[in-house]
Amino acid sequence: MNEKSKIHLYQIFTRLYGNKNTNNRPWGTRDENGVGKFSDITDTALKSIRDLGMTHVWFTGIPHHALVGDYSQFGISNDHPAVVKGRAGSPYAVKDYYSVNPDLADCPANRNQEFRFLIERTHKAGLKVVIDIVPNHVARHYQGLNNPDGVSDFGAQDDVSVEYARDNNFYYIPNQAFQLPELPQYLQPLGGELHPMLKQPFIEFPAKWTGNGSRLCKPNADDWYETVKINYGIRPDGSKDFPELPCEYRNKSYQQHFSFWQNQSLPDSWLKFRDIALYWLSQGVDGFRFDMAEMVPVEFWSFLNSSIKMSNKDAFLVAEVYQPHLYRDYIQIGKMDALYDKVDLYDSLKDLIRGQGDTRNISRIQNELKDIESHMLHFLDNHDEQRIPCSEFAGNAEYAKPAMVLSATISNAPTMLYFGQEVGEAGAEQAGFGQPSRTSIFDYIGVPSHQRWMNNGAFDGGQSSPNERALRDFYQKLMQCALHTPALFGETVSLNLEEDQNHGHLRSKLYGFARYTSDSHVLVLLNFDNENASCQPVCLSGAIVSLLGLRDGQYRYVDALEDSIHLDVNVIDGQGIITNPIKPLASHILHLADPG
Repeated sequence: MNEKSKIHLYQIFTRLYGNKNTNNRPWGTRDENGVGKFSDITDTALKSIRDLGMTHVWFTGIPHHALVGDYSQFGISNDHPAVVKGRAGSPYAVKDYYSVNPDLADCPANRNQEFRFLIERTHKAGLKVVIDIVPNHVARHYQGLNNPDGVSDFGAQDDVSVEYARDNNFYYIPNQAFQLPELPQYLQPLGGELHPMLKQPFIEFPAKWTGNGSRLCKPNADDWYETVKINYGIRPDGSKDFPELPCEYRNKSYQQHFSFWQNQSLPDSWLKFRDIALYWLSQGVDGFRFDMAEMVPVEFWSFLNSSIKMSNKDAFLVAEVYQPHLYRDYIQIGKMDALYDKVDLYDSLKDLIRGQGDTRNISRIQNELKDIESHMLHFLDNHDEQRIPCSEFAGNAEYAKPAMVLSATISNAPTMLYFGQEVGEAGAEQAGFGQPSRTSIFDYIGVPSHQRWMNNGAFDGGQSSPNERALRDFYQKLMQCALHTPALFGETVSLNLEEDQNHGHLRSKLYGFARYTSDSHVLVLLNFDNENASCQPVCLSGAIVSLLGLRDGQYRYVDALEDSIHLDVNVIDGQGIITNPIKPLASHILHLADPG
């Protein structure tokens, strides 16, 4: 096996990654709080990501989205602050799919070229590039400035006199104007700051359906009011205005899916997003993360992803889907390479990290998803989730170590890290729109733990605390181990620790499994308890001992994460036993010290 068999995805929130400014004023402007640039993601930065054991970089927030800032000298229209969340704007309110965020460029006029240079640097570092496509919604004001010949903007050719037409890009509320929702004080545009554009109301007539599907001309405060929903040929009554795939296509190849869609009459939005994806592939992008994929019909994904794969068969396609009963549809029919494994695995691991839950859920989840497990993206942190060390989650980055080892080693599924996770970033800043515990995606802000690792561009941890450096060393050892250990590409068998009554009160906090091939194996032992060591021996059943090819005798195992740690397995009459206590928060990846 080689590292190409495992995908490790490193998520960079591009606007924040290279920002060296530590001012961190709530609702601060770009000049006050700083903003990271493409140029900040240097060869040195990319090498540090590669050294961390990553294979792909997801540059989040690349497509040009609505923001509060004046780029009119570059022909870019200003966005009304009333329909921008935060000051820097949500990366999921895209206003131009053929241009990149001007904030990220040293010279906004050359922003697309600067991003292409970043793609080239990333490839030179041995990493693949993933960017977002947000198919369910766009910004309320969409304006393409870099459209290829023959490409019109979303909505430019719509019949706005009707609620629905198959080839309209949006849904409309005819003869009614859009109205802003009633917002609580803490969600007021720009935190209540007076802004020249706020003197005039935002005008949209007729009103469009809001991004989350609200059909109100005056959406609610918790609706995605800064965006409008894309029409894929789903009529307002829910029926489909496009061909459906025959049932047998669930098991057919992407080539066969591609053939099915040829010469079919399809909604205009399908074609627009296909052209967007193919454009970015032509610029060197290697894959896409699809936002809220479950809100878009699965047949569209068959069309889009088969088109992508025909252009680049190795393109990595990962999507947000949060309903487990839909997982197989989006993998088998929609041709996704990976889906977020939030429900159930992330949620179960978060419970364990917080001192709740039971490790028996891990075995249940792995069994229920066995046929699609290799397609489930494992993670503990991303831009939508609370950061691990914050008090609302774990309160301590160390508590997540066993869960991180499990995520990276229990299967061949891809694994994701969010920048700053590896140095214990807590997301404690009050940035503006939204609350601390998540690193802001809406405002200009610094990311302190990451900034200390970045060390003014040296990317060497020169300002990091000893604990931060030690945590990053742990992540680097783990992710490299997951890439380069042959046994971790083999079969997985649970040690069934949770069924062994000898483990007493720890049976719900201790977990273990073996990974094995025909000529090697590892044992992974994890203690999710942050206070107590295991008080009883760990037993290996005769079946597991046989699978691992162990005969009666004593075997010394060395921990791949800390080679000073040794554990002994004694095999007597075909049964194995480990008497060493498994310390609190222990994470062992054990291999034979002398396989011969």
